[in-house]
Amino acid sequence: MAQDVENSKVQPIPAARQPDVFGAMREEMDRVFDSFLGRRPLSWPLSSRDLSPAMLSPSVDIREADGQYVIEAELPGLAEKDVSVTLNDQMLTIKGEKKTEREEKKDDYHLSERSFGSFERRFRLPEAADAEKIVAHVDKGVLKITVGKKVLPNKPAARSIPIGKAS
Repeated sequence: MAQDVENSKVQPIPAARQPDVFGAMREEMDRVFDSFLGRRPLSWPLSSRDLSPAMLSPSVDIREADGQYVIEAELPGLAEKDVSVTLNDQMLTIKGEKKTEREEKKDDYHLSERSFGSFERRFRLPEAADAEKIVAHVDKGVLKITVGKKVLPNKPAARSIPIGKAS
């Protein structure tokens, strides 16, 4: 029986790979030192694990529903005062900025952190978009913009044109 176990084709199960905590710390320290030495600028946030793609370029859904265009952008943690929406020459621009500060004082240390990030997204509105009928609001971290549609004059239907002989 012991011989059967030795001759069987049982593969060992590889150990689960643990995250390289010290490697991540080394990369972070290299980045900070590089910024102080002028090799590359220090960017927000200090920790890459805190880097939110949504803050740098928020996810946006655009759809046409009920005779209007609807644009929804995910902006977690931002209030109405942190976001601006403008329209210039059929170009809709969404800008936002988030600033956070944290201060913690204990008997043996004092921690003070500040971070910020900003984004800007632009969308060319279609010809049918009505610039006078645009409404925007923020609710639970989602910016919702509705754009009404103009009634465009009907375009003539396509037709076939016969080709004749030259006279």
